[in-house]
Amino acid sequence: MESLKGKVITVQGLREASDLGVTLTHEHLTIQIPSFYTPPKEKLAEKLKDVAFEMQYLGWIRQNPYTHIANLTLEGEYDAIKEELLFFKENGGQTIVENTTLGISPNLPYLRNLSESTGINIICGTGFYVDAAQTDTVLNLSEETMAESMRRDILEGREGIRSGMIGEIGTSWPVTDFEKKSLRSSAAVQEDLGCPVIIHPGRNPQAPGEVLRILLEAGGKAQNTVMSHLDRTIFNKSTLLEFAELGSYLEYDLFGIEVSHYQLQETVDMPSDAQRVQTIKALLDEGYEDRVVVSHDIHTKHRLMKYGGHGYSHILLNVVPTMLKRGITQHQVDKILKHNPHNWLKFFK
Repeated sequence: MESLKGKVITVQGLREASDLGVTLTHEHLTIQIPSFYTPPKEKLAEKLKDVAFEMQYLGWIRQNPYTHIANLTLEGEYDAIKEELLFFKENGGQTIVENTTLGISPNLPYLRNLSESTGINIICGTGFYVDAAQTDTVLNLSEETMAESMRRDILEGREGIRSGMIGEIGTSWPVTDFEKKSLRSSAAVQEDLGCPVIIHPGRNPQAPGEVLRILLEAGGKAQNTVMSHLDRTIFNKSTLLEFAELGSYLEYDLFGIEVSHYQLQETVDMPSDAQRVQTIKALLDEGYEDRVVVSHDIHTKHRLMKYGGHGYSHILLNVVPTMLKRGITQHQVDKILKHNPHNWLKFFK
Protein backbone atom coordinates (compact mmCIF):
# COMPACT_ATOMS: atom_id res chain seq x y z
CA MET A 1 0.00 0.00 0.00
CA GLU A 2 1.37 3.43 -0.94
CA SER A 3 2.31 5.80 1.86
CA LEU A 4 -0.20 8.60 2.19
CA LYS A 5 1.33 10.18 5.29
CA GLY A 6 1.39 13.95 5.02
CA LYS A 7 -0.54 13.90 1.72
CA VAL A 8 -4.03 15.08 0.78
CA ILE A 9 -6.24 13.25 -1.72
CA THR A 10 -8.25 15.49 -4.06
CA VAL A 11 -10.57 14.39 -6.86
CA GLN A 12 -7.65 15.03 -9.24
CA GLY A 13 -5.12 13.06 -7.22
CA LEU A 14 -2.55 13.52 -4.45
CA ARG A 15 -1.57 17.00 -3.31
CA GLU A 16 0.68 18.53 -0.71
CA ALA A 17 -1.23 20.23 2.10
CA SER A 18 0.74 23.40 1.33
CA ASP A 19 -0.98 23.52 -2.09
CA LEU A 20 -4.49 23.85 -0.61
CA GLY A 21 -4.54 27.52 0.36
CA VAL A 22 -7.79 28.97 1.71
CA THR A 23 -10.03 25.99 2.49
CA LEU A 24 -13.72 25.61 3.32
CA THR A 25 -14.15 22.37 5.27
CA HIS A 26 -17.87 21.66 4.84
CA GLU A 27 -19.71 22.34 1.58
CA HIS A 28 -21.91 20.51 -0.90
CA LEU A 29 -21.55 20.99 -4.65
CA THR A 30 -23.94 18.17 -5.51
CA ILE A 31 -26.67 16.86 -3.22
CA GLN A 32 -30.26 15.64 -3.02
CA ILE A 33 -31.93 15.72 0.41
CA PRO A 34 -35.56 14.56 0.10
CA SER A 35 -35.32 13.18 3.66
CA PHE A 36 -35.15 16.80 4.88
CA TYR A 37 -38.59 17.61 3.45
CA THR A 38 -40.77 19.29 6.08
CA PRO A 39 -44.51 19.19 5.28
CA PRO A 40 -46.30 22.55 5.28
CA LYS A 41 -48.29 23.42 8.39
CA GLU A 42 -50.38 26.20 6.87
CA LYS A 43 -52.78 26.16 3.91
CA LEU A 44 -50.81 28.98 2.30
CA ALA A 45 -47.60 26.95 2.57
CA GLU A 46 -49.29 24.07 0.74
CA LYS A 47 -49.62 26.39 -2.25
CA LEU A 48 -46.10 27.76 -1.88
CA LYS A 49 -44.19 24.48 -1.69
CA ASP A 50 -44.02 24.27 -5.52
CA VAL A 51 -43.55 27.95 -6.43
CA ALA A 52 -40.78 29.15 -8.72
CA PHE A 53 -37.69 30.94 -7.43
CA GLU A 54 -39.05 34.43 -7.92
CA MET A 55 -38.28 37.56 -5.93
CA GLN A 56 -41.77 37.66 -4.38
CA TYR A 57 -41.29 34.20 -2.85
CA LEU A 58 -37.65 34.39 -1.69
CA GLY A 59 -38.52 35.63 1.79
CA TRP A 60 -40.81 32.66 2.36
CA ILE A 61 -38.30 30.20 0.91
CA ARG A 62 -35.57 31.53 3.22
CA GLN A 63 -37.86 31.04 6.22
CA ASN A 64 -39.04 27.61 5.04
CA PRO A 65 -36.21 26.14 2.95
CA TYR A 66 -37.14 22.50 3.61
CA THR A 67 -40.79 22.87 2.60
CA HIS A 68 -39.94 24.23 -0.86
CA ILE A 69 -39.52 21.01 -2.85
CA ALA A 70 -37.32 22.35 -5.67
CA ASN A 71 -34.96 23.75 -3.05
CA LEU A 72 -33.94 20.31 -1.76
CA THR A 73 -31.37 19.56 -4.45
CA LEU A 74 -28.42 21.17 -6.22
CA GLU A 75 -28.94 18.85 -9.19
CA GLY A 76 -28.87 20.67 -12.52
CA GLU A 77 -26.89 23.64 -11.20
CA TYR A 78 -23.49 22.82 -12.71
CA ASP A 79 -23.08 26.12 -14.55
CA ALA A 80 -24.15 28.22 -11.57
CA ILE A 81 -21.84 26.35 -9.20
CA LYS A 82 -18.96 26.52 -11.69
CA GLU A 83 -19.39 30.30 -11.85
CA GLU A 84 -19.46 30.46 -8.07
CA LEU A 85 -16.24 28.46 -7.76
CA LEU A 86 -14.53 30.79 -10.23
CA PHE A 87 -15.76 33.73 -8.12
CA PHE A 88 -14.51 31.95 -4.98
CA LYS A 89 -11.11 31.59 -6.66
CA GLU A 90 -11.13 35.26 -7.68
CA ASN A 91 -11.66 36.16 -4.03
CA GLY A 92 -8.76 34.04 -2.77
CA GLY A 93 -10.40 30.64 -2.27
CA GLN A 94 -8.50 27.55 -3.36
CA THR A 95 -10.02 24.39 -1.83
CA ILE A 96 -13.47 23.04 -0.98
CA VAL A 97 -14.14 19.91 1.06
CA GLU A 98 -17.27 18.26 -0.38
CA ASN A 99 -19.28 16.35 2.23
CA THR A 100 -21.91 14.47 0.18
CA THR A 101 -21.99 10.81 1.24
CA LEU A 102 -24.15 7.76 0.51
CA GLY A 103 -27.80 8.63 1.10
CA ILE A 104 -27.67 12.17 -0.31
CA SER A 105 -26.50 11.36 -3.85
CA PRO A 106 -22.73 11.82 -4.28
CA ASN A 107 -21.51 12.33 -7.85
CA LEU A 108 -17.74 12.00 -8.15
CA PRO A 109 -17.33 12.56 -11.94
CA TYR A 110 -19.30 15.80 -11.53
CA LEU A 111 -16.90 16.93 -8.81
CA ARG A 112 -13.84 16.10 -10.90
CA ASN A 113 -15.28 18.04 -13.84
CA LEU A 114 -15.86 21.04 -11.57
CA SER A 115 -12.33 20.85 -10.24
CA GLU A 116 -10.78 20.54 -13.71
CA SER A 117 -12.85 23.39 -15.15
CA THR A 118 -12.25 25.85 -12.29
CA GLY A 119 -8.84 25.00 -10.86
CA ILE A 120 -10.35 24.65 -7.39
CA ASN A 121 -9.12 21.71 -5.32
CA ILE A 122 -12.07 19.53 -4.31
CA ILE A 123 -11.73 16.84 -1.65
CA CYS A 124 -14.66 14.44 -1.54
CA GLY A 125 -15.84 12.20 1.26
CA THR A 126 -16.88 8.59 1.53
CA GLY A 127 -19.16 6.87 4.00
CA PHE A 128 -22.78 7.01 5.06
CA TYR A 129 -25.26 9.76 5.86
CA VAL A 130 -28.02 9.47 8.48
CA ASP A 131 -30.22 6.40 8.99
CA ALA A 132 -33.30 8.15 7.54
CA ALA A 133 -31.55 8.73 4.19
CA GLN A 134 -30.65 5.05 3.58
CA THR A 135 -32.31 2.14 1.81
CA ASP A 136 -33.05 -1.09 3.67
CA THR A 137 -30.17 -2.74 1.82
CA VAL A 138 -27.69 -0.19 3.15
CA LEU A 139 -29.16 -0.30 6.66
CA ASN A 140 -28.50 -4.04 6.78
CA LEU A 141 -24.82 -3.85 5.77
CA SER A 142 -22.33 -5.28 8.23
CA GLU A 143 -19.66 -3.10 9.82
CA GLU A 144 -17.02 -5.05 7.91
CA THR A 145 -18.74 -4.37 4.56
CA MET A 146 -19.15 -0.68 5.39
CA ALA A 147 -15.49 -0.39 6.35
CA GLU A 148 -14.34 -2.19 3.21
CA SER A 149 -16.44 0.14 1.04
CA MET A 150 -14.83 3.22 2.60
CA ARG A 151 -11.35 1.72 2.47
CA ARG A 152 -11.77 0.96 -1.25
CA ASP A 153 -13.04 4.49 -1.98
CA ILE A 154 -9.89 5.95 -0.42
CA LEU A 155 -7.29 3.52 -1.74
CA GLU A 156 -8.70 2.71 -5.18
CA GLY A 157 -11.53 5.14 -5.81
CA ARG A 158 -14.66 4.86 -7.91
CA GLU A 159 -14.55 5.67 -11.62
CA GLY A 160 -10.90 6.58 -11.06
CA ILE A 161 -11.72 9.19 -8.40
CA ARG A 162 -10.51 8.71 -4.83
CA SER A 163 -12.07 10.02 -1.66
CA GLY A 164 -9.81 12.07 0.58
CA MET A 165 -11.69 11.69 3.85
CA ILE A 166 -14.55 9.89 5.59
CA GLY A 167 -17.69 11.94 5.96
CA GLU A 168 -19.77 13.60 6.58
CA ILE A 169 -20.78 10.68 8.78
CA GLY A 170 -24.47 11.29 9.43
CA THR A 171 -25.90 10.74 12.91
CA SER A 172 -29.27 11.54 14.45
CA TRP A 173 -30.43 11.94 18.03
CA PRO A 174 -30.66 9.48 19.62
CA VAL A 175 -27.93 7.75 17.62
CA THR A 176 -29.42 4.75 15.79
CA ASP A 177 -27.90 1.26 15.57
CA PHE A 178 -27.00 1.82 11.91
CA GLU A 179 -25.30 5.11 12.74
CA LYS A 180 -23.28 3.40 15.48
CA LYS A 181 -22.15 0.85 12.89
CA SER A 182 -21.22 3.74 10.60
CA LEU A 183 -19.16 5.42 13.33
CA ARG A 184 -17.39 2.21 14.36
CA SER A 185 -16.55 1.20 10.80
CA SER A 186 -15.28 4.74 10.09
CA ALA A 187 -13.07 4.55 13.18
CA ALA A 188 -11.62 1.25 11.98
CA VAL A 189 -10.69 2.75 8.60
CA GLN A 190 -9.31 5.91 10.20
CA GLU A 191 -7.14 3.83 12.52
CA ASP A 192 -5.98 1.67 9.58
CA LEU A 193 -5.32 4.34 6.95
CA GLY A 194 -4.75 7.49 9.02
CA CYS A 195 -7.45 9.42 7.17
CA PRO A 196 -9.39 12.53 8.21
CA VAL A 197 -12.99 12.12 9.42
CA ILE A 198 -15.87 14.60 9.66
CA ILE A 199 -19.11 14.02 11.59
CA HIS A 200 -22.65 15.42 11.31
CA PRO A 201 -24.04 15.25 14.89
CA GLY A 202 -27.70 14.96 15.85
CA ARG A 203 -29.57 18.10 16.88
CA ASN A 204 -29.03 17.89 20.64
CA PRO A 205 -26.29 19.46 22.82
CA GLN A 206 -25.28 15.98 24.00
CA ALA A 207 -24.89 14.63 20.47
CA PRO A 208 -21.35 15.84 19.60
CA GLY A 209 -19.85 14.35 22.75
CA GLU A 210 -21.76 11.08 22.40
CA VAL A 211 -20.83 10.42 18.76
CA LEU A 212 -17.20 11.40 19.29
CA ARG A 213 -16.97 8.98 22.22
CA ILE A 214 -18.40 6.16 20.05
CA LEU A 215 -15.75 6.94 17.42
CA LEU A 216 -12.92 7.08 19.97
CA GLU A 217 -13.95 3.86 21.71
CA ALA A 218 -13.73 2.11 18.32
CA GLY A 219 -10.20 3.39 17.69
CA GLY A 220 -10.86 6.75 16.05
CA LYS A 221 -8.68 9.81 16.62
CA ALA A 222 -10.21 13.04 17.94
CA GLN A 223 -7.28 15.15 16.74
CA ASN A 224 -7.95 14.04 13.15
CA THR A 225 -11.73 14.49 13.29
CA VAL A 226 -13.99 17.49 12.65
CA MET A 227 -17.27 17.91 14.53
CA SER A 228 -19.66 19.79 12.27
CA HIS A 229 -22.61 22.11 12.91
CA LEU A 230 -21.67 23.25 16.40
CA ASP A 231 -23.40 26.56 15.68
CA ARG A 232 -26.83 24.86 15.70
CA THR A 233 -26.02 22.32 18.40
CA ILE A 234 -24.14 23.63 21.47
CA PHE A 235 -25.11 27.04 22.84
CA ASN A 236 -23.94 26.89 26.45
CA LYS A 237 -20.32 28.04 26.85
CA SER A 238 -19.41 25.56 29.60
CA THR A 239 -20.90 22.68 27.57
CA LEU A 240 -18.93 23.84 24.52
CA LEU A 241 -15.67 24.05 26.43
CA GLU A 242 -16.28 20.61 27.96
CA PHE A 243 -16.74 19.21 24.46
CA ALA A 244 -13.70 21.08 23.16
CA GLU A 245 -11.54 19.26 25.73
CA LEU A 246 -12.18 16.01 23.82
CA GLY A 247 -9.79 17.31 21.17
CA SER A 248 -11.65 17.32 17.84
CA TYR A 249 -11.73 20.22 15.41
CA LEU A 250 -14.62 22.58 16.16
CA GLU A 251 -16.54 23.51 13.02
CA TYR A 252 -18.82 26.52 12.61
CA ASP A 253 -20.26 25.84 9.19
CA LEU A 254 -23.62 27.55 8.76
CA PHE A 255 -22.26 30.99 7.93
CA GLY A 256 -24.65 32.92 5.72
CA ILE A 257 -27.83 31.67 7.41
CA GLU A 258 -29.27 34.81 8.97
CA VAL A 259 -32.76 33.44 9.66
CA SER A 260 -33.40 32.50 13.29
CA HIS A 261 -36.24 30.08 12.39
CA TYR A 262 -34.64 26.63 12.16
CA GLN A 263 -37.13 24.31 10.50
CA LEU A 264 -35.30 21.10 11.37
CA GLN A 265 -35.34 21.88 15.12
CA GLU A 266 -37.88 24.57 15.87
CA THR A 267 -37.00 24.70 19.59
CA VAL A 268 -33.62 26.13 18.53
CA ASP A 269 -33.01 29.74 17.49
CA MET A 270 -30.43 29.67 14.71
CA PRO A 271 -27.62 32.11 15.57
CA SER A 272 -26.59 34.96 13.31
CA ASP A 273 -23.18 35.34 11.71
CA ALA A 274 -22.36 37.95 14.35
CA GLN A 275 -23.07 35.40 17.09
CA ARG A 276 -20.98 32.77 15.30
CA VAL A 277 -18.04 35.18 15.22
CA GLN A 278 -18.53 35.97 18.93
CA THR A 279 -18.44 32.27 19.80
CA ILE A 280 -15.35 31.66 17.69
CA LYS A 281 -13.64 34.64 19.38
CA ALA A 282 -14.49 33.10 22.78
CA LEU A 283 -12.95 29.78 21.69
CA LEU A 284 -9.82 31.53 20.48
CA ASP A 285 -9.55 33.38 23.78
CA GLU A 286 -9.74 30.00 25.57
CA GLY A 287 -6.76 28.72 23.59
CA TYR A 288 -8.46 26.73 20.79
CA GLU A 289 -7.13 28.64 17.78
CA ASP A 290 -5.56 25.45 16.42
CA ARG A 291 -8.90 23.59 16.45
CA VAL A 292 -11.45 25.94 14.78
CA VAL A 293 -12.58 25.58 11.13
CA VAL A 294 -15.39 27.31 9.22
CA SER A 295 -17.68 26.86 6.23
CA HIS A 296 -21.20 27.50 4.89
CA ASP A 297 -22.62 23.96 4.40
CA ILE A 298 -24.52 25.07 1.30
CA HIS A 299 -26.98 22.27 0.57
CA THR A 300 -30.06 24.01 -0.85
CA LYS A 301 -30.56 26.12 -3.99
CA HIS A 302 -31.68 29.27 -2.19
CA ARG A 303 -28.20 29.81 -0.72
CA LEU A 304 -26.58 29.94 -4.17
CA MET A 305 -25.91 33.40 -5.58
CA LYS A 306 -28.02 32.51 -8.63
CA TYR A 307 -31.09 32.37 -6.37
CA GLY A 308 -30.30 35.44 -4.28
CA GLY A 309 -28.20 33.62 -1.70
CA HIS A 310 -24.84 34.42 -0.09
CA GLY A 311 -22.83 31.81 -2.01
CA TYR A 312 -19.49 30.09 -1.35
CA SER A 313 -17.51 33.37 -1.14
CA HIS A 314 -19.53 34.84 1.75
CA ILE A 315 -16.96 33.98 4.44
CA LEU A 316 -14.15 35.61 2.44
CA LEU A 317 -16.15 38.67 1.42
CA ASN A 318 -18.12 39.36 4.59
CA VAL A 319 -17.20 37.20 7.56
CA VAL A 320 -13.42 37.63 7.57
CA PRO A 321 -13.67 41.45 7.63
CA THR A 322 -16.07 41.16 10.57
CA MET A 323 -13.69 38.81 12.38
CA LEU A 324 -10.87 41.31 12.02
CA LYS A 325 -13.06 44.12 13.35
CA ARG A 326 -14.04 42.01 16.36
CA GLY A 327 -10.53 41.39 17.61
CA ILE A 328 -9.62 38.19 15.77
CA THR A 329 -6.14 38.64 14.31
CA GLN A 330 -5.07 37.97 10.73
CA HIS A 331 -2.79 35.24 12.11
CA GLN A 332 -5.81 33.55 13.71
CA VAL A 333 -7.86 33.93 10.52
CA ASP A 334 -5.05 32.23 8.59
CA LYS A 335 -5.08 29.38 11.09
CA ILE A 336 -8.85 28.96 10.70
CA LEU A 337 -8.84 29.08 6.89
CA LYS A 338 -5.49 27.44 6.08
CA HIS A 339 -3.40 25.91 8.86
CA ASN A 340 -6.18 24.01 10.66
CA PRO A 341 -7.89 22.57 7.55
CA HIS A 342 -4.53 21.54 6.10
CA ASN A 343 -3.50 19.75 9.28
CA TRP A 344 -6.83 17.94 9.45
CA LEU A 345 -6.84 16.86 5.80
CA LYS A 346 -3.34 15.35 5.84
CA PHE A 347 -3.19 11.58 6.28
CA PHE A 348 -1.35 10.80 9.50
CA LYS A 349 -0.15 7.33 8.46
